[in-house]
Amino acid sequence: MSLLFSPITLGGTTLANRIMVSPMCMYSAVDGLLQPFHKFHLGSLSLSGAGLMMVEATAVEATGRISLHCLGLYNDQQEEAFSRLIADIRQVSDIKIGIQLGHSGRKGARTLGSATERARALTPEEGGWQGVAPSALAYGEGWVTPAALDRTGMDRVCEAFVQATRRAERCGFDAIEIHGAHGYLLHAFRAPNSNRRTEDYGGSSENRHRFPLEVITAVRRTFPAHKIVGVRLNGEDWHEDGVTLAETVAFAARLREVGVNYVTTSGGAGSPRISPPPVTPGYMVPFARAVKTRAGMTATAVGMIVTGEQAEQHLANGDCDLVAIGRGFLDDPRWGWHAAARLGVSLPYPTPYAKALPRSWPGYPLAHP
Repeated sequence: MSLLFSPITLGGTTLANRIMVSPMCMYSAVDGLLQPFHKFHLGSLSLSGAGLMMVEATAVEATGRISLHCLGLYNDQQEEAFSRLIADIRQVSDIKIGIQLGHSGRKGARTLGSATERARALTPEEGGWQGVAPSALAYGEGWVTPAALDRTGMDRVCEAFVQATRRAERCGFDAIEIHGAHGYLLHAFRAPNSNRRTEDYGGSSENRHRFPLEVITAVRRTFPAHKIVGVRLNGEDWHEDGVTLAETVAFAARLREVGVNYVTTSGGAGSPRISPPPVTPGYMVPFARAVKTRAGMTATAVGMIVTGEQAEQHLANGDCDLVAIGRGFLDDPRWGWHAAARLGVSLPYPTPYAKALPRSWPGYPLAHP
């Protein structure tokens, strides 16, 4: 039996297999609202063969968006739109659906960038705003210096996560993933190069973990116990003054204690001055293995996992418990179906698509040699 296509139970929720559609920013929202694009994009991915589909990073407050084109879940109109979308998907797919909740912190209010222009901070005339951070340190040259959060501000952000969690529950989401990576607000508290506080929320690793742990604990207590709460963390920052893998392992162990169901380990993006390793297949999988074996936490691997055979091997090696696939699904929205066929697994197709089953379509071996 394929490990990739074996079920896994997280909390009280069972996923049909170990494949997650990774949350991927589409930068296609208007005022934080879903657009027709999202209906077709997520509708297609709901028929992908994955066990869990994660909606892209979604801000818990307006000033927590990465850009003006990011999704939000902080008002009734956004909640209603998500509720309608999930109800529609439920009519055609039994895939479990999650949403990644986050706050951009000092990396918000930016342009999207292009092939010819790097992303930059929005000007006030373009609708930009001042972000917030553990310390008043700009992300990089040309970025707006954020406001350092005081206790009142930290309480406001934590409550914004709680309120977004309540909205997610009312929408019918099966899972929440908290974005604690890539230099955004919760990660900025963890990283020494962005957290220079001298009180209980800065200095030691334990102190730097304190505020993210408060937020994550509040979300876990708010979301129903039988539903899934995961966290995305940087395994390493690839920066001389950034988060280390040892710190991430220790933090993952604390998250397991407060009821978090899995950790996805990514890397980098906490600073413009990073030195990442070459991007090769599975280059971040060792982070997941460390979290799984050293912290005892259910681990999701991400990072250039390209084929079903590769994903199967990572599971067989004990590197991880799940895999998160991003660009693979953008390239092939039926990635899960095709991975199953290559691994000898007979995956059920929706009835209208059954004529394309490998055993039913003589052209399948030609289309997928």
